Amino acid sequence: MNQTTINQSFFKYVFQNILGMIGISVYILADTFFISLAEGADGIAALNLVLPIYSLIFAIGAMIGVGSAIRFNIASVRKEQTADRYFSNAILFAILIGVIFILLGIFIPDKILALLGGDRNIIAVGKVYTRIFMMFTPFFMLNYIFNAFVRNDGSPSLAMAATLFSSLFNIVFDYILMFPFQLGMAGAALATAFSPIIGVLICSLHFLNKKNTIKFKWKIPSVGRLLHSCQLGISAFIGEMASGITTLVFNFIILNLTGNIGIAAYGIVANISLVATSVFNGLSQGAQPLFSNFYGIGERTSIKKILKLSMVTGMVLSIVAILVTQFFAEPIVQIFNSESSTEMAEYATIGLKIYFLGYLFAGFNIVGTGYLSATENAGWAFLISILRGIVAIIICAVILAKLFDMTGIWLAFPVAEGLTAIIMMIAIVSRLF
Repeated sequence: MNQTTINQSFFKYVFQNILGMIGISVYILADTFFISLAEGADGIAALNLVLPIYSLIFAIGAMIGVGSAIRFNIASVRKEQTADRYFSNAILFAILIGVIFILLGIFIPDKILALLGGDRNIIAVGKVYTRIFMMFTPFFMLNYIFNAFVRNDGSPSLAMAATLFSSLFNIVFDYILMFPFQLGMAGAALATAFSPIIGVLICSLHFLNKKNTIKFKWKIPSVGRLLHSCQLGISAFIGEMASGITTLVFNFIILNLTGNIGIAAYGIVANISLVATSVFNGLSQGAQPLFSNFYGIGERTSIKKILKLSMVTGMVLSIVAILVTQFFAEPIVQIFNSESSTEMAEYATIGLKIYFLGYLFAGFNIVGTGYLSATENAGWAFLISILRGIVAIIICAVILAKLFDMTGIWLAFPVAEGLTAIIMMIAIVSRLF
């Protein structure tokens, strides 16, 4: 394939997917903003404490959806008869796993919040929010699966529209349910819970397209097929879980350092960072269908061209993210500081400037793991994902927090991503050459 055609395909898939992924993260920012107005610092702290649960739900959906979609894409290119089994298998397992979260949300939302570090005030504020959004877990997972398959089946524009409209729905109904209807945290949870249903419905329009090759077949769910798919979705899982694990570890460390005011400050930084992470996830997942398609037909030269485009794009986006937070950290933080807390604003402003330096390396790592997964190099993808998402960030957070208190917390992310980037470089070089 010539360079012009590759460029056109790349920008079609990648930038539409970036917009879609930004849409997913924006509704979390909307939650943060409206909750800050309605509930203040305690509301932000409660939302931040349950972010790891969000991350786990999204991560499972991403692992099943992205992994199954990659297998579907490769099998379709190779004309394998089993290609049409991946979609139905993914759907059925998402529902089965979602039921577990529903039961936990119904019966023990308070215990979940307490386990995550919430005190009586935070549990009182966040209990109803946690119960409601966990009851809609299957829809969050299904939204990821539908979006991944539709994108891989040649409809990135529809996938983008689905995420943008579902996010717009969430933002609008956040305001309507929290303020005119005065439902508070329950309103925020309901708006968030219904938004993935909108995404699934829009993605379903793809099945009316004559070019659609996705089929749902009622078959007994296959654990083997699920595991086969999840091997290629594990980097997506850890990519989503990274923010959740980071938030969980940071929350417990910060509680000992500064209490709830520090948790609220980190809540602002963490939620804003979700937008940046979603941009790079969008870049990685947008390029994934191209990687897997060229890999399936053995076009190594085209794979290298797509990888180069992805890395250059990631570097540009990293620099933009860093510049924005260096120059506009104070006004960004002030948007979420409805109580005008000077202490929280100071923590969050410093944190935003230091934390975002990590995206110089994080963009490279996220794009790299997407490439490794899409080309069936699950071993390297898993190693790097687990390193950056769990091992390195936890070790860095514990050590640096002891040395530099809150400054150490903010430094943990860039240091961990920088160390991981060294391993990523080795993986890519060994894979390409």
